Amino acid sequence: VQLQASGGGLVQAGGSLRLSCTGFGRLFSSSAVGWFRQAPGKEREFVALIRWGTRSTYYADSVKGRFTISRDYSTVHLQMNSLKTQDTAVYYCAADVDYRGSYLVEEDYDYWGQGTQVTVSS
Repeated sequence: VQLQASGGGLVQAGGSLRLSCTGFGRLFSSSAVGWFRQAPGKEREFVALIRWGTRSTYYADSVKGRFTISRDYSTVHLQMNSLKTQDTAVYYCAADVDYRGSYLVEEDYDYWGQGTQVTVSS
């Protein structure tokens, strides 16, 4: 599975961006796919995840109500609204082909995209 993240950019606080994670490989469509982010000087943190079958979604408390994760067959989207300066980070998508419920654990993800920069200005 190869993942390609796109859609990052510069936006003012309160604005919106839509990130996309395109998957290549037959396992992508059956994988749980998550988004993580890493701000300068900070640890990488979980943002959101969507399962492949039930389409169940999970969000970090910091983004609930502002971010929405969705998917079609080959792409997972992260719609980010009401952006804040603290959302500035490099955003990574990741696929877990054998999802067992531990969406917060980075080591459980099997494939990672290259990251896309999101910068929110005040």
